[in-house]
Amino acid sequence: MIGFGDAMPAHADPRCLRVPLQAFGPAPLEVWRARGPVSYGMDGGVRWAQDDALHFGAIEIPEAAGGLEAASAEAYATLSAFVAARGFPSLLRSWNYLDAITEGDDDDERYRRFCIGRAAGLGDVAIGTLPAATAIGRRDGTRTLQVYWLAARTPGTPVENPRQVSAYRYPRRYGPQSPSFARAMLPPSDDMPLLLSGTASVVGHESKHHDCVESQLAETFANFDSLIDAARTLRPTLPARFGAASRLKVYVRDADAMPLVARTLATHLDPSVPRVLLHAAVCRRELRVEIDGIL
Repeated sequence: MIGFGDAMPAHADPRCLRVPLQAFGPAPLEVWRARGPVSYGMDGGVRWAQDDALHFGAIEIPEAAGGLEAASAEAYATLSAFVAARGFPSLLRSWNYLDAITEGDDDDERYRRFCIGRAAGLGDVAIGTLPAATAIGRRDGTRTLQVYWLAARTPGTPVENPRQVSAYRYPRRYGPQSPSFARAMLPPSDDMPLLLSGTASVVGHESKHHDCVESQLAETFANFDSLIDAARTLRPTLPARFGAASRLKVYVRDADAMPLVARTLATHLDPSVPRVLLHAAVCRRELRVEIDGIL
């Protein structure tokens, strides 16, 4: 169970996680359910819960003398060893929340340092096995990296978006280490939803509509249409569009833009689509909004 901001108190149960992003309007809990008995615990700072098929884990690493790069390397080295030891070596999805994500210039930007650390912690991973992922800036000034993930015993199938350059193939202008994630992930079980990475107004590898949040949302949904079409070529039983079974998290950089984003979402989504709006920083300064979720 995952809750957001002040609406979710800290909880000792390893199955309960607080994400430090404040919600605009209702802040429903995000609940992941298993089909059978669940075991859970806390080992070496890792919260975990699992059934026979899936493993959930979470870790928080304070930034110390080594900074964000060292914290992200530690988090992903710990994650990689932990899922392998538990028998769930296939990482399907990860979420990463870090403070001041776009602070710093050029290669000193914190998101770029995070990408370097994440790649170091993951080690030698084949491109075709990279998970879906989100990396978002928390706004509370706390220099603690929070990472949580979903892993499986057998690999899923990564999905790329034909409208976008794969993140792991970004040119050098975006940093010395390209981001290590796939645009989406089809889990190994056909009755599990498509796991969608953080998606924004990026075409090719370039940000679009720098000064217009409404146009950025339109471009984001064009990307979702393309990504869902690509996934449906691999699994035709997937829904063609978002519906009541979907779950969306909408990250909005500027608090003042929240009402406009809420109204604009209503033009793109059926009222039945569950979503939560969160005040958060996106990993490029010109991007005003990013959305992730499941289909």
